[in-house]
Amino acid sequence: MKVIIEVLLTERAEKSYTKLPLHVKKKANRQFKRLIDIPQYPSLRVKKKQGENIFEARVDYHYRFTFIVEEKTLRILSIGPHDEGLGKK
Repeated sequence: MKVIIEVLLTERAEKSYTKLPLHVKKKANRQFKRLIDIPQYPSLRVKKKQGENIFEARVDYHYRFTFIVEEKTLRILSIGPHDEGLGKK
């Protein structure tokens, strides 16, 4: 597993993140840290999207995010309620 030193949000993810309720932002930040420290952490439920080098994970039951790992960077592609968080909207 690569050592990740930073988390970056794409412009799309940043826009969605700023609209999230504060309690969801706190959960998301916690999950980003868990993903860096322990990628197999049970509450993340990380899955690879079929046929792509993109992964999805849970913030909680209702919110998801997609990401890729580039070099030493965890790049968040999308975040939000289920479909939006998976980049479907």
